[in-house]
Amino acid sequence: MSNGETFLLSTSEPNYDPLHNVGRTLIDAAAQLNAAVDERARAFGITGAQWTVLIRIGGGVATTASELCQSIGHDSGSMTRMLDRLEKLGLIRRSPSSKDGRALSLSLTREGERLYPDLRPIAVEVLDRHLSGFTPQEIEQLIGLLERLITNGRAAGRQCGQHV
Repeated sequence: MSNGETFLLSTSEPNYDPLHNVGRTLIDAAAQLNAAVDERARAFGITGAQWTVLIRIGGGVATTASELCQSIGHDSGSMTRMLDRLEKLGLIRRSPSSKDGRALSLSLTREGERLYPDLRPIAVEVLDRHLSGFTPQEIEQLIGLLERLITNGRAAGRQCGQHV
């Protein structure tokens, strides 16, 4: 049996193993990364989840609540509450979108922009620790595989607020 066939069998019934499968491993890895980011973010008076939102807004990865929902996997209600808290902290602002009159554009405030450079190293430190011993080629391969997983999920119709 080739590695591809073994992989297919390990992710389908009746051979599904709740202890050894891609889903559990991804969730466990993400939980470790999130916990490490959360621990580091507390030094700046924010949570790891707030850090993720600020990094995405500050880096131009997401400029609307909808984009954040889709990329992070939060439902719209949770995202609204998160943005409310960040706005109360004076770190983000919402303004009418120039692209879509129904949407609000998100940006960092002056205080958010001041904080942003201190937040970026958290990602580097956490990833360096978790990727210790990986070669650059292995890291690129991992990124490629995870991007394929994300693309497959999007193609399957995953929408903001729907959880797999």
